Amino acid sequence: MFRGKKYKKIAEAYDRTQSYGLPEAIEILKKSEMKFDQTVEIHFNLGVDPKHSDQVVRGTVVLPNGTGRKVRVLVFCKDNNLEVAKNAGADYAGGADLVQKILDGWLDFDSVVATPDMMPVISKVAKVLGPRGLMPSPKAGTVTVNVAQTVKELKAGKIQYRVDKGANVHAPVGKLSFTVEQLVQNAKAVIDSVVKAKPQSSKGTYVKSLSLTATMTPSVKLDMALTR
Repeated sequence: MFRGKKYKKIAEAYDRTQSYGLPEAIEILKKSEMKFDQTVEIHFNLGVDPKHSDQVVRGTVVLPNGTGRKVRVLVFCKDNNLEVAKNAGADYAGGADLVQKILDGWLDFDSVVATPDMMPVISKVAKVLGPRGLMPSPKAGTVTVNVAQTVKELKAGKIQYRVDKGANVHAPVGKLSFTVEQLVQNAKAVIDSVVKAKPQSSKGTYVKSLSLTATMTPSVKLDMALTR
């Protein structure tokens, strides 16, 4: 049960009204005694209005210590790029054949890359990939002619983030089994990226709240001043 004894034990072990620095917050999360390696996530609430296109916050960042999980990369390409993609570590590479597989319900991949010439081909699955955050786009760096570099970055721990309708950004920063320093480095990389992605049209406080959580733990508030 999500809010079972272990969850409550962690919740009672710290002051949930207080804001902490990254190392302290991570130490709190590490008190969780679940039998699986939980994913640690950072959550932002931003002072933007996502209804306006000029206030949509999105970006990519390579986590210094990776995500802690195997990333399955699919590449839509053709000709010489098929071999390039495979040699770079892509799990799947192809064209219309993969489009049909997706239309038939196949979704055994975590990231999707496409060369520009393949965009008309994969438009048929935009309604499937889009809601899942998997549709390649130039802004996310997943529509590219540099297939090898993009695949290697995704395999190494490159993540994408995008503000949701509630002006929130959620991003993974690793596994709870990581060292405190590894999680601190990953979290700072995400924070720096989101801060740099601040729209010029955003006025007032940009990062309104910031917190850290693991899969089965309460969230721990972060003090923005202690995370930079």
